[in-house]
Amino acid sequence: MDTSSFAQRLAISGAMPRLSVGMASTVDIGFLAPLSGQAESWGSPGLQGCRIWENWLNRAGGLLIGGRRYPIAIHAQDCGQTEQQARIGASRLLQDHDIKLMMMLGGDAYRAVADDLHSRRILTSTLLPSDLSPDSPYLIAPSEVHPVYVVTGVDWLARTRRDLKTVALCAQTDGMGLPSLATYRAAFKAAGIEIVKEVQYPAEGAPAEEVAGPMLAANADILCWCTSYTPMVHALTEYVAAQGFKGQILSCTLDHYQKLVARLGSDFMEGVTFQFPDFDDPALSEKAFFFNQPNVFFEEYNALYPNSWTAVSWEYAAILDIWHAAVEKADSVAPASVLAAMKQLGHVTHAFGPAEWWGTDVFGIDNALVGDWPVVRIEAGRARVVEFGSVPCWLRHNEARLRAEMQDLGQMWDQRLDRVAPGPELGARVIG
Repeated sequence: MDTSSFAQRLAISGAMPRLSVGMASTVDIGFLAPLSGQAESWGSPGLQGCRIWENWLNRAGGLLIGGRRYPIAIHAQDCGQTEQQARIGASRLLQDHDIKLMMMLGGDAYRAVADDLHSRRILTSTLLPSDLSPDSPYLIAPSEVHPVYVVTGVDWLARTRRDLKTVALCAQTDGMGLPSLATYRAAFKAAGIEIVKEVQYPAEGAPAEEVAGPMLAANADILCWCTSYTPMVHALTEYVAAQGFKGQILSCTLDHYQKLVARLGSDFMEGVTFQFPDFDDPALSEKAFFFNQPNVFFEEYNALYPNSWTAVSWEYAAILDIWHAAVEKADSVAPASVLAAMKQLGHVTHAFGPAEWWGTDVFGIDNALVGDWPVVRIEAGRARVVEFGSVPCWLRHNEARLRAEMQDLGQMWDQRLDRVAPGPELGARVIG
C-alpha cells in the first residue's frame, strides 16, 4: 500500500522531467558485473534472475510511464577481473544504449567507472554498501546491505539459545570479510556473548585446520564463519565435523548447503544458522514481498538454471523491482527523478518488506536500504526461516557500537577513501 499523499506525488512528479514524449521505445538497463573469472558466481546467477524478471515485466506490458507502456531491455557486459575490463564494459553499455539504471556488484569495478557514471548522473546500484560515500550520490544499495543484516542472526540466537555464552570468529582480510567481522563483533557484544577467539586469514583463503583449529581449541559454544566465501564455509564446516564439534555454527551465507547436508548428514547440519532463505520457504508467502510470488520465481529459476541458485540469484532482481516501483511513482525514467521518488514518496518495500534509507553515520550517506531480514536455520536438511529480525530496531540501540568496531578495523567510509590502493579481489561463491 502506497502511504504517500496525492500532494506529495503531484509535487514531485511536477518537478521532474517526463521522458514519455519522444523517448525510445525500449527502456535500457545496464548489467555490469563479473560474468567470468574468480568472481563470476557473484554475477551470472544474478543476471539469470534478472532475465526472469525482464520476461515477467515485458509479458505484463512493460513499464507504465505517461500513460504508455514500454518494454525493458537488460544489456549485460562482463566487468572482468581488472579495472580496464570494467571500463571497457561500462563504455560499451553507455555508448551503445541509453542506460537508465546500471546494476553492479561493486568493489574495484565500481571504483574504476565511478567518475564516468557520476558525471552522467547514472543511477547505479551496488551489492557492496562499502562502496557508498557522499562523493557518489547516485549510488544506492537497495538490496543486500551487507553486512549489517547479520546482526539479526546473532540477536535471534542470543534470545532463543541462552546457553550459548561464547563465540570464536573468523574472517578473510578483504572488503567483504573485514566489515562482516566488525559487524559480528558488535552484534555479539550487544548480545552479551563473549568473543574468546578471532582468526583473520588471507583473502585468497587458508587451510581449514589453520583457521578452524585455533577456534576449536578455544572451546567456544558458537563457531562463526562471518562472511567467508562459499569454498571456505564448506571446508571449515567439514573440518569441524570431522573433529567432532557438537556446538552451534553461524555463517552469513550457506550457499549450496544441500552439498553439506549430503556429505555430513542432516543430524550434524541441524540448527546451522545463516541469513539467506530458499524462495519456496512457506514463511515468505506471508511477507510483503517483491513479485508476491517468491515460490514461482524460485521454481522457474531452478527449472531454467538448475543447480545454480544462490543468494545472488534474486538480489539484482530485487533491485529492479524497487526501481520499477519508483519509475511508476515518478512517471519518469530519468535517473534523478527515480532516485528522488525512492527517497521522497513514502516507504520503500525491499525484498523482505517495508524498509528505510540509512547509512550516514557509517557510509556517509543515507543510500542503504534497511528493514527486516530473515534468520534461516537448517531443519531436517532444509533451510527454513525462523524469524524476520528488524535491522533498523537493532541499529537504533547499537549503531554507536557498530561504528566503533568499523573504525577499529578501518572500514568507515572516510577511512576507506583515505586509502588509495584498491581492495583485494572478491572470492567465489561456488565450490571448487
